[in-house]
Formats: sequence, C-alpha cells, structure tokens
Amino acid sequence: MISTQAWADAQRLWDFQQMRHEPRPCSVAIGLGSHDLGVADTTVDLYERGLMPLIVFTGATSRTTRERMPRGEAEHYRDRALELGVPVDVILVEPQARNTGENIRFSHALLEGRGVPVSSALLVSKPYEERRAYATARKLWPDVEWVSASTTMTLSEYVDSIQDARLVIDMLVGAQQRLMVYPRQGFMIEQVIPEDVAAAYERLRVEGFTSRLLTDNVTQG
Repeated sequence: MISTQAWADAQRLWDFQQMRHEPRPCSVAIGLGSHDLGVADTTVDLYERGLMPLIVFTGATSRTTRERMPRGEAEHYRDRALELGVPVDVILVEPQARNTGENIRFSHALLEGRGVPVSSALLVSKPYEERRAYATARKLWPDVEWVSASTTMTLSEYVDSIQDARLVIDMLVGAQQRLMVYPRQGFMIEQVIPEDVAAAYERLRVEGFTSRLLTDNVTQG
C-alpha cells in the first residue's frame, strides 16, 4: 500500500524531472535506450513533425531489458521506428551504450565519424528522466544546444503503462539521487534542487523506495 504522502512526494519528483522544453527543429534526435518503447514512439512523432532529418537510437541491454530486448535497446527502437514508417536511411544505431553517459559519448562519436554536423539535438528520454538526461548531455557534449523531449503523460498514466507503482517510484527516487550525486563525480552539470524536492526524495528514501539507489561505490548508470 502506497501512502497519500508517498504519492504526493512522487509527484514532486516527477514534476521536477520535466524540463518543459518546447520541441523545435534540430540537427538530430537522440533516443535514449531503455525498457520503454514509448521513447521510440515519441522520437518517430518528432520526426513526422519535421523537427529533424536524422535519428540516433542508442543503447545495449540492461538487467531490465535483456530478456525483452535481447538484440539491444537501440535495435528494438529501430525496429519500432521502421514499423511506424520511418525510412531506414534516417536511422543510425549505436548498440554499445550501457548508461546515459555512454549514450551521449557514443552517439557523439558515431555522428562525428559519419561527418554529421550537430549544433542542436532533441534528447528523447523516459518522462521521469528528462532532467537527468539533459544534465548529462550538457556536461559531456557542451557545444550542442539540447532540447529535452519525452512522451507527454501524467504520473498516473505512466504508472498504468508500467503496471508497477512501486517500481515507478523507485525509479523516480533513483533518478533524483543521481541528480544530486553525479555532478560531484563529473558526470553531469550541477542542478539547483528545490527544498521541497529534496525533502520529498528523503521521505521516499526513508519509506523504502530504494531499489534503484546507488551504492556507496558510485558508478554511472
């Protein structure tokens, strides 16, 4: 049973992750691999709106995707985009990245190797990781103008899509922790964390929403 306070705190973290950028034309879209095919769907929607000429899907597999996406997250995203009618020559696949930092670094290397000039990029992620992805990209590829994007949905709609409320809150808590820890590790730019967001994170952590928290030996993920 999830308390009313826990739901309110989860909503605070969810709202904080939303960058609320207005999608606009960019050099490329980079779809960050995960368990969520909605990232691929949103990337396709942005392409169909004429906002970029090229898509990079990036991601290997993780503990949550190795069974569902055995050929790798980026490959499955590519398949989804092709099913939805995106031309094959529009899509590049980066199949090695295993965390957000590698998503950015390896996509950068792929595009540079292809001679693709990039001045701006639509960064497509899960809704609860917009800010984390943006802060990482700003740190690791600072000369690009980043525009965050994700599937437009509420927290309750996302919970319904995942069918596991505790897991969603665990993921929100994990994403928030990384926003606070990773800048000190050099993995992302520093973010100002409002007091109510920090308090919400701490209450959820104490209440046991901890399965996605980093251990003391911090590594990027």
